[in-house]
Amino acid sequence: MSLQGGTLTLAHDLTITRMGFGAMQLAGPGVFGPPKDRDQAIAVLREAVERGITHIDTSDFYGPFIVNELIKEALHPYPADLRIVTKVGARRGPDGSWNHSLEPEDLKAAVHENLQRLAVDALDVVNLRLAEEGSGEESLAEPFGALVELQKEGLIRHLGLSAVSATQLTEAQAIAPVVTVQNLYNLANRQDDALVDRCAAENIAYAAFFPLGGFTPLQSATLTNVAARLDASPQQVALAWLLQRSATTVLIPGTSSVAHLRENIAAASLVLPADALAELDTIGG
Repeated sequence: MSLQGGTLTLAHDLTITRMGFGAMQLAGPGVFGPPKDRDQAIAVLREAVERGITHIDTSDFYGPFIVNELIKEALHPYPADLRIVTKVGARRGPDGSWNHSLEPEDLKAAVHENLQRLAVDALDVVNLRLAEEGSGEESLAEPFGALVELQKEGLIRHLGLSAVSATQLTEAQAIAPVVTVQNLYNLANRQDDALVDRCAAENIAYAAFFPLGGFTPLQSATLTNVAARLDASPQQVALAWLLQRSATTVLIPGTSSVAHLRENIAAASLVLPADALAELDTIGG
């Protein structure tokens, strides 16, 4: 099935649909433990692929482990055009806490764990996830270098970054090519405007995580009014805005509901007129 919204080619062997699927919400509350309805989680993954999505975002620390196990159960053997993007750089505590883990040996172990649970010989893309509370200026040479070593061994095809600054992107590019940046960005949170533009200029996918606000969903009277005028939901308008923001912006909205998945996918065919874009641009900051 052809998915509206288009595709993005980042390398000779890496083409993804700009409308992707973020698998994080398939785990239990707080992205911890098993899903409430395992069959529904499997159904969402299969529906995403059936509707043409070729870009799934995941991590072994979602659950932990559970989401990757669901992906394997639902989709393996994987369609030839499916690209799974995973990330390393954190571990989950027994209480569900998120603990940053950027030691080279642990990053390498995490890559091997992703390979095992996804049942693949090589990972399409691995994002190095940095600590969000950092200044954005600390060096990433050591942890990124560890992933480059695994890339040279053939265990990783492409490398990306998550929760990074423009300075860190530049540092990483001096070590190895970067195909994607995954940062917080949405209609109301636009601190990364310059980085979004840079990624577009350099043909780097900018994957906006929490495109609908994440744990604090987007709420705006302007957004609601624009959506009503276009006969769309506010969520669809927010996703469509991101797709029109730049040519290399890609979306990874997550849901554990087939109905919500279909609503999100429909946003890929929603074209926002100039007057709507002008109104929506008054929201961000």
